[in-house]
Amino acid sequence: MARRERPVLIAVTGPDRGGWAPRALVNLALWMAGARTLNLRPSRPHAEVEPDGVVITGGHDIDPVLYASAPEVRPRHDRARDALEAAVIDRALARGLPILGICRGAQLLNVRLGGSLFQELRSRRRYTSNRWTPLPLKTLCVAEGSWLHGHLGRTRERINSLHNQGIDRLGVGLVVAGHDLDGIVQAIESPDRPFVVGVQWHPEFLLYRAPQRRLFGALVEAARRRAA
Repeated sequence: MARRERPVLIAVTGPDRGGWAPRALVNLALWMAGARTLNLRPSRPHAEVEPDGVVITGGHDIDPVLYASAPEVRPRHDRARDALEAAVIDRALARGLPILGICRGAQLLNVRLGGSLFQELRSRRRYTSNRWTPLPLKTLCVAEGSWLHGHLGRTRERINSLHNQGIDRLGVGLVVAGHDLDGIVQAIESPDRPFVVGVQWHPEFLLYRAPQRRLFGALVEAARRRAA
């Protein structure tokens, strides 16, 4: 009898307080893709567990001290979460694990690879709204030839927007895979790694759209290939 493969284990990060709805949706998307999940929080880092892949979820703004910048605005920071997720990203990169960064997660991924952030975006917008909404009301312009372009099969996609900050200087090894109509980075990826992708939008709120569900499926498949 052929041995049944075990489901891959995907670590999903988040804060100690709040953020339960997006985490629940991320867990649902990963379960639909055939993975098991393990939720990591600052109070429960599960450092002894070795996952097959990682999702860094959205949330509060990142402390600018992490990219050697002076504060320009007065956002809410979660330094315990910053420390946990920085360690998770560093370990995943060192081990070659697939990573999907969502919103804040994409920003922190960029920072851990030596990049920096814009601390506010309102002054940089001309063609897109500053309104936060989980609805797909923003236009994503996808870079031709990127992994994301191959995944979506198109150069335009509708996405949502729930963020204050954005990617400025790119981290080492990262390329821009998509931007909005104002030229603000909306997706990054690392061509030299099997699956390191960051998206500025929240695909977990768009699971009714097949391309957004497939982002999680692509992460799980990359984790499955690595585990095999």
